[in-house]
Amino acid sequence: MNTKNRIKVKKAIRNITGHISFGDMLRSYREAQELTQVEMAEILSTSKQDLCNIEKGRKLVSVERAVNFAIALKMPAKTFAKYALQDQLIKAGINGEVEITNVA
Repeated sequence: MNTKNRIKVKKAIRNITGHISFGDMLRSYREAQELTQVEMAEILSTSKQDLCNIEKGRKLVSVERAVNFAIALKMPAKTFAKYALQDQLIKAGINGEVEITNVA
């Protein structure tokens, strides 16, 4: 799929689903793995309350913390960083989309 088509697909999905936050992504992963918040918090080395606040969008995470979560879950760090940065932009009132690309 070329870049133009990928962008069109992303926009179409966003129009249907709305913004997917870092917390939404984390909760979806936890539920897909059939983990409780307590179990997930233990994997992430955080408290259940902290995880709950992140999942509900009451607390944003730094990029560094998002990457540490990705490492703990053996997931792509760039994806976690992207969602954390996107949440920060939205909170700052910036309308745009974060895209992380490899550099040479």
